[in-house]
Amino acid sequence: MEAWILRGGIVCDGTARPPARADILVKEGRIAAIAPHLPDTLPGFQADGCLVTPGFVDQHRHCDLAPFRDAAFGRLELAQGITSTVVGNCGLSAAPLDPNQDHDFFAYMAPVLGPVPAGAPCASHAAYAAALAGRPLPLHIGFLAGLGSVRYAVKGFSPSPFAAQELARGVQLVEEALDAGACGVSLGMMYRPECYTLPEEYAALLAPVARRGGVLCTHIRGEGDSLVASVQEVLKLAREAGVRLNISHFKATGVRNWRSSIFRAIDCLENARAGGQDVTADFYPYDGGSTTLLSLLPPPLADCPPEFFATAAGRTRLRRELYRDHPGWDNMVTAIGWERILLSAVTGPGYLADQGKDFCQIAATHGFDDPADLMADLLASEGGNAGIIVLSMDWADVQTVAKLPYTALISDALYGDAGSPHPRLYGAFPRMLRKLVQEDHCLTLEQAIAKMTALPARCLGLTGRGVLAPGACADLLVFRPEEFADHATYTAPKQFATGMRLVFVNGRLAFRHDTMEPARAGTLLRGPAYTQKG
Repeated sequence: MEAWILRGGIVCDGTARPPARADILVKEGRIAAIAPHLPDTLPGFQADGCLVTPGFVDQHRHCDLAPFRDAAFGRLELAQGITSTVVGNCGLSAAPLDPNQDHDFFAYMAPVLGPVPAGAPCASHAAYAAALAGRPLPLHIGFLAGLGSVRYAVKGFSPSPFAAQELARGVQLVEEALDAGACGVSLGMMYRPECYTLPEEYAALLAPVARRGGVLCTHIRGEGDSLVASVQEVLKLAREAGVRLNISHFKATGVRNWRSSIFRAIDCLENARAGGQDVTADFYPYDGGSTTLLSLLPPPLADCPPEFFATAAGRTRLRRELYRDHPGWDNMVTAIGWERILLSAVTGPGYLADQGKDFCQIAATHGFDDPADLMADLLASEGGNAGIIVLSMDWADVQTVAKLPYTALISDALYGDAGSPHPRLYGAFPRMLRKLVQEDHCLTLEQAIAKMTALPARCLGLTGRGVLAPGACADLLVFRPEEFADHATYTAPKQFATGMRLVFVNGRLAFRHDTMEPARAGTLLRGPAYTQKG
């Protein structure tokens, strides 16, 4: 239909204004009018008694490779109402890398992005963007340039500082990403090889992002004992570079930090914002995070090969380093305990049946007296391919972050081959409405919708997305909040959200009553720097 009307819905437009009953006229993929009663002269859809919102914008998913690999890509996203997403987060982007030469880094990213498919268009951001633009996408996809991937493309896992020509090449790769449409760049400051990058090197890499209006999204260096120092670090980086800053999955981890350090970190953000710095943050609505087993590896052992942990000396060294503190590094083992660390993904047969169990349970099953010895065996057999879930947060802290007026919802969904993935992959967006609005009364409905639509779109510089207004793109959701539900849990995570009645992408019906429609109206989303080329 070139023109049609969505009638009788309760419109929640993404601006945090209270919902109101209205009809919506759509013409050629855009909203043409919103009014209480539009003339009944065009075909359309009924939304009587249903909430009508902008399509949800998930600014932090790790589905970089899914459009080129997963035949069912789109089902679990549209079921949650996600019509736009951005990839390349946490410093880990699929480009600019060569799967044939950079297999070590793709293996390193596998628990996050999943396996790299044959022929993946990753050699440059231009090739990646062109491939996305040329595919029939079920939803819109934008991207960030991950500075971890940029660094690896220039100098591998080397901890040495950038040589002058290497840094110039890194800056060139960032420029090329912005030319291709990147919304900005992402950092993964706790991950190799990016953890070796120096402040003056970051300053050079961020200069083109600041000059061209992109955003810096950062996984900070530490979210536990070093949370406040890590927030101060990225605030300083962004301030000196003159770049807009978004702190990814803002939280406080570790039992001793609960209900305390998050407030000191918020004070840092509030002071920066009061001083005129453009700073936002995002969060996911769970008290557990998801990462790789390598994140538990103490810094002195970060460069040890997997076979080292198969030796008696390797196991002894791992035990010794795990049970002591390392300044500047968050030790999840001592911060939350093995019983709050779950095994979510393995590739080999030895521990397939243990996915979803905690390390104490698995250690007992396999006869290890110390879960550290289990970790050593996993490192030896799985290398960097094992994924974990860390139940590291306090729910009251999550609520505190959710209520901040400048925080947006994300899923931080990982697309590795996890047998027991984090439930946020399947349920983050309906959980936001169920848990934080309907059960906890932490947010009003209109506040929550704004955090799922307009706020992330504004952060990324995506014009025409995230709001319902004349001229905006017709990404629309129709549902009843009391029916829209998440079902994924830590013990049974692979369960689709239900209750989404209608999803429109660029004005075309893409999802109806838990079923995908044939339409593939998604587009490549390009950031503000794309219009400033040259």
